[in-house]
Amino acid sequence: MKKTLKSGTHIVLASTTSPQNTGLLDILIEEYYRRSEQGARIDVVSVGTGAALDIARRGDADLILVHDPEMEKAFVAEGYGIDRREVMFNDFVILGPSADPAGIKKAGSAIKAFKMISGSGAPFVSRGDESGTHDREKKFWKSARVDIKQMKDFITAGKGMVDTLKIADRFNAYILSDRGTYLAKKGSLKHITLLFEGDPALNNQYSIMAVNPAKHPHVRYGEALDFIEFITGPIGQKLIDGFRDGQGNVLFHPNARPNAGQKKTKARKIA
Repeated sequence: MKKTLKSGTHIVLASTTSPQNTGLLDILIEEYYRRSEQGARIDVVSVGTGAALDIARRGDADLILVHDPEMEKAFVAEGYGIDRREVMFNDFVILGPSADPAGIKKAGSAIKAFKMISGSGAPFVSRGDESGTHDREKKFWKSARVDIKQMKDFITAGKGMVDTLKIADRFNAYILSDRGTYLAKKGSLKHITLLFEGDPALNNQYSIMAVNPAKHPHVRYGEALDFIEFITGPIGQKLIDGFRDGQGNVLFHPNARPNAGQKKTKARKIA
């Protein structure tokens, strides 16, 4: 990596919460600093995907790390995002009371599991924060043809994944979580456990992109691209591949395309 950036420069990375909550971002940024001493300092704003995209739309971030492909593609199509690249993936899991009153352990699909939860009368806690996780949850309710307004014990947290997990544990409720955050906080959960996993529909892809300087000329595109090249390059991908929690669990699987970070994309003009 070329060390051509001005020292002391700060850039803002608006990131979804799971890479920050699990500690992965700390590891990546620390190694980035070590290998790019003249590179920018990175200030992380950890929020849901929807909030991260809104921050970037306002020009208050230089790059984003998020996990909702549909929202990301819309963001790029609107002209706000540039150099979108896949970084890693894990999956979503459905947690709930160990007694599993809805019986979702036997559900054949995530959609069926959500349908069973809605008919069980058991409580469900939603992030309700327009994050990538919340958006995926809403898609499952829609596919299951469930009107959540008719659910008596539907709890909207309006918080990040860690706090929402705590609320679900307190109410012994069902919840959709990304696997990484669940594994990172598993030891603190007393009442809920993993009940359903493995459906391909639960796949959870993370991507990174820069904010388009043609839309917001003040953003630091060169510095943002430098970090994008690092995280999608061999060193960043190896760090992701080797990242484990305290019990040795794999939290994320790297999947950046080979040489994805080698070609700089020219910022597009906005009509």
